[in-house]
Amino acid sequence: MTASMSRSTAVQRVVFVTGMSGSGKATALRALEDAGWFCIDNLPVPLVPRIIELLGAGSKAAPLAIAIDAREKSFLGDAPQILDEARARGAHVELLFLDASDELLIRRFSETRRRHPVAPDGTVPEGIAAERAVLQALRARADWVVDTTHTTVHELKRMVQERYGEEAGREPTVTITSFGYRYGLPAQSDLVLDVRFLPNPYFVERLRELPGTAAPVSEWVLSHPVAREFVSRVQDLLTFLLPRYRDEGKAYLTVAVGCTGGRHRSTALAEALGAGLAQAGVRVRVRHRDVDRE
Repeated sequence: MTASMSRSTAVQRVVFVTGMSGSGKATALRALEDAGWFCIDNLPVPLVPRIIELLGAGSKAAPLAIAIDAREKSFLGDAPQILDEARARGAHVELLFLDASDELLIRRFSETRRRHPVAPDGTVPEGIAAERAVLQALRARADWVVDTTHTTVHELKRMVQERYGEEAGREPTVTITSFGYRYGLPAQSDLVLDVRFLPNPYFVERLRELPGTAAPVSEWVLSHPVAREFVSRVQDLLTFLLPRYRDEGKAYLTVAVGCTGGRHRSTALAEALGAGLAQAGVRVRVRHRDVDRE
């Protein structure tokens, strides 16, 4: 199979993800994707050198992860050549092999009621045995073998990101979204905070037509001690939660802050929370869903 790769366009980092069916390859690939890798699942082996060449861009090259399973039989024979050629062109290449006990793999196939891909017409134990024999040499060549028999999905994701993630060990990216309850809750919110208990600038004539992003509104809202205490307490809560969400493998956290119309109080407080978290070193984005509604 060999297609030559350009010496000037080698990807900095390439990880081949392979291993036993049911051992967690899909989870590992999602973890890499969340860590900023360009991920391709079940890529035909003849295309591998070409993909590495196309996606390479010197020092700015995106790290590339390619998942290949035992059904791609040509990979088994060509793997050494593929790995060696990529390394010769300047890429940092690793082979990640996921494994698990036969008992666990049988249970996982039983739960999903899927046929084993290596032995679709046979039993699951027969498929597992055949796959182990086929992958034995590749497993021996792996740079990192991960046994997921006693590993949860979250633990596996964390392990992969700790090894390969450029953002390894960092807390999730926080998105703070202001909204109005009259228009419904934002979809996919992890935490929802109701700030309708605060004094409302809507009833202050000089502020009514201004959004919460305007300095007069923000200053008025935050002039109330209860608003400042709210911001401080929420920042403390998030400081406590973020490392724990990170340990669970969570890459993103969305905090929704709501008031009646989503124009004044929630907007001002979302901005204040975002500024405070950013100052504390948290990766944060602030969005206002309903600030421009009438």
